[in-house]
Amino acid sequence: MDAPFGKLHNPGMFRTIEVPLWALLLLVGFAAVTFASHFLFPSVRWFFRRWAERLVARLNARLVRPIEPFKLARRMDTVNRVIHDPDVARAIVDHAREEGVPEQVAFETARRYAREIVPGFSALLYFGVATRLAQWLSRSLYRVRVSGEADAMAGVDPKATVVFVLNHRSNMDYVLVTWLVARRAALAYAVGEWARRWPLGPLIRAMGGYFVRRRDLNPLYRKVLARYVQIATENGVTQAIFPEGRLSRDGALHAPKLGILSYIIADHDHERTHDVVFVPVAVNYERVLEDRALIAAQAGAANPFRLRWWMVIRYLWRHMQLRLTGRFTRFGYAAVAFGRPVSLRRFLWSGHEDPAAALGAVLMARVEEVLPVLPMALVCEALIDGARDIETVARHLSSRAATLQAAGHVVHADIRDAKQAVSVALRMLEVRNVVALDDERISLTAKFGPILQFYARTLPRNPSVAADRHPAALQDAPSKDRPTDNADALGEP
Repeated sequence: MDAPFGKLHNPGMFRTIEVPLWALLLLVGFAAVTFASHFLFPSVRWFFRRWAERLVARLNARLVRPIEPFKLARRMDTVNRVIHDPDVARAIVDHAREEGVPEQVAFETARRYAREIVPGFSALLYFGVATRLAQWLSRSLYRVRVSGEADAMAGVDPKATVVFVLNHRSNMDYVLVTWLVARRAALAYAVGEWARRWPLGPLIRAMGGYFVRRRDLNPLYRKVLARYVQIATENGVTQAIFPEGRLSRDGALHAPKLGILSYIIADHDHERTHDVVFVPVAVNYERVLEDRALIAAQAGAANPFRLRWWMVIRYLWRHMQLRLTGRFTRFGYAAVAFGRPVSLRRFLWSGHEDPAAALGAVLMARVEEVLPVLPMALVCEALIDGARDIETVARHLSSRAATLQAAGHVVHADIRDAKQAVSVALRMLEVRNVVALDDERISLTAKFGPILQFYARTLPRNPSVAADRHPAALQDAPSKDRPTDNADALGEP
């Protein structure tokens, strides 16, 4: 009791010790992680969650079709919902039995499929970045024209799930329709395997796109994909699908592949769920960026063109050079037309032996019904028919445009000054070394005949016109080499 106060304490508690610098940094790092995970991260997550909720509320106030809660759910919650679905559970058991593997292994396979398919939507990225970038890119490359949207959407039930059905001309289709529909809804796309690579994969998934395999399919994968599509449709997610399944390699419309359509029809119960309304959308371009690659693939080239990152960089560099030097001109028209909607409920009531096939045929027919007509296609058609001067091509353009307009198609060309429209289209072909102009005379290079065929097939089919003209009409003497311009700055293999 008489000891000094300082001697009551263990002097070792206040003794200075030495520790290695790496150990000190490790301790500080662990302390920082612990503090962040228990105090900082929850606060940050709460702040961003509240901010995101306010953003979605503002977006929903101006959107015709508000963003669905299902689309805003956490990605892993949706993954768990899909893989614990009763139909998927039965498919897991069947897969385990057929493959001779434990059910837990089959379950993990289904989980991997679901993680591969299910997107993680970001409203900020979609509306704050993607739609604005899509609008700038579309208008900087094309003269964009839209028709029929108001009429097509006027009678659609606000409670119905809307599925836009598009023909597939170019990868620009995603870009165009994304911003054209942005004031109505946020679209969910089915995207092929080509887009799974970094950095496209995370970006497309954050924009609501879900990936669909084209190869290596099995019943378990099909069931996981089907249930995701059906759950999303049941929860009102606005979607956009391409029934043709891939880009048109010859320019023509093709018969639909019925995968996603059959999934939607199989799960539809008109007494239990809201109606599903399919809105046909026809897209056409005066210049398809990938046209030569598609033509080569159609011809069965030994070394088909495949996109590589260094090719993209090369094309972007050439494109920037043309813009900086003032030699860039846009690639003509990009036209989008909305057709007559199809109510799934009414369609099924009418009765069909094969509902998916019948619906696919009706939708593609309605896409073709409103397919926009562009000057380039009419000029290519005239050249294939043997026209070799501007006056003759202009008469063909005026005549065919009037006929197609009478059939209900929108023609994006100034028929009153057909010669000017023809001159612009011919200039676009000339800079690609497809034609050579000598005052009013036109000569073709036999090497590039398939390009004329490709664009002539983008016209609506007409029984009075041969569907596939013989390429013998294209055999003119080759012209001298001409310097290329911006027409091949993008997409040429």
